[in-house]
Amino acid sequence: MPLQNTLKSNLSLAIKDLKDGICSIHLWPMLGWQEIKQRYRRSLLGPLWLTISTGVMIGGMGPLYSKLFNQDLSVYFGFLAVSLVIWMLISSLINESCLCFIAAEGFIKQIKLPLTIYILKVIWKNLIIFAHNLLILVVLLLFYPPPLAWQLLLAPLGVLLIAVNAIWLGLLLGLLCARFRDIPQLVSSVMQIAFFLTPIMWKADMLGKNGWMATINPIFHFLEVVRAPLVGSASSVLSWTVVLGTTVVGFAITLAMFARFRSRIAYWL
Repeated sequence: MPLQNTLKSNLSLAIKDLKDGICSIHLWPMLGWQEIKQRYRRSLLGPLWLTISTGVMIGGMGPLYSKLFNQDLSVYFGFLAVSLVIWMLISSLINESCLCFIAAEGFIKQIKLPLTIYILKVIWKNLIIFAHNLLILVVLLLFYPPPLAWQLLLAPLGVLLIAVNAIWLGLLLGLLCARFRDIPQLVSSVMQIAFFLTPIMWKADMLGKNGWMATINPIFHFLEVVRAPLVGSASSVLSWTVVLGTTVVGFAITLAMFARFRSRIAYWL
């Protein structure tokens, strides 16, 4: 019974940390914006430099890869732009989540705040950068507009689900990376490989009968729930099922881990 009571107490504290962190709406948006301001201090264009560099990269890669893959440029340009912008959001969230607690070591050791705040700060910062990069898509979609359909309304929901999943993934990776400092390098290497294994520059239907190789990649489904509506097609039921299933399973696993080791994070830093 005492062990069971301890487990319940740890779980309730973990849930309270998650709830209090999300409700601290006055704090984590400010911290995220402050980090962007500090990063681009004395810069004339600020985060727009990322938008410009991304736009130049898309402008250079679009015509080249449309020829390499024998694709219609008017269709491929939009596909590539949407894919890269969403990929940048996902990869940045994953890579930066590894360091969310390590980078906040000074705060964690001196101020008692919900640990969830530090991953929410990372998510908010990357959503702001994502919003800047949306300017590329707005300009591009003016030249290559997708057909207007109700599916376009699913794109914001897809972005929201990416952000929600970033909460549990950030807590899990942040916890593991605080304990094992080799994991950030491992995650960075895996994400570099995942870029080429995920249908970003190429389309899943190019694999033909081997299309299953794309569908077993969970990142593909997170891409697809946002990308498909923006390029004029409907997201598959499979993609939504995988994303929603990953959300439920991810939070269940993370809450168990977070409840067990939350109190040790400060000692690991």
